[in-house]
Amino acid sequence: MRISTRFSDAIHLICFLDIYQNQKLTSDFIASSIQTSPVMVRQIMIQLRKAGLLKTTKGTANPQITRPLDEISLYDVYLAIEEASGPHPLFEIDYDTNPNCIVGGNIQGVLENFYEDAKQAAMAKLQQRTIADVVNQIKISQSKKELKQRQEL
Repeated sequence: MRISTRFSDAIHLICFLDIYQNQKLTSDFIASSIQTSPVMVRQIMIQLRKAGLLKTTKGTANPQITRPLDEISLYDVYLAIEEASGPHPLFEIDYDTNPNCIVGGNIQGVLENFYEDAKQAAMAKLQQRTIADVVNQIKISQSKKELKQRQEL
């Protein structure tokens, strides 16, 4: 099973829109950063628009973030992307095990409880972090890279 990167790509997209807000923001330009197709970028933007996080105008390269970055939690983005098409489990359980084995016959119920606890903790953490936090960390990382490059000269 391939794990979806749409959530990560959506966060990337919103951060990109903020950092490059003074440029022409075509789906091709955004896709070049995410290294995905412009079609995928447009699909993600549609989901973000439906969730009220983006404003787009058909035929223009000017998507806009609808709220201040510190008012958009990572959980908001998660709901817009991952929950839009129906709930997806954070972790998958293998139900095709030997029911006559002590482990194979009991592990699913045990893991369901553990996984639910982990999911609740993850969702709570996503509610605490905002897009502003991500953009700030990107800028700090970039500043560190630039400082290191200057020091190496």
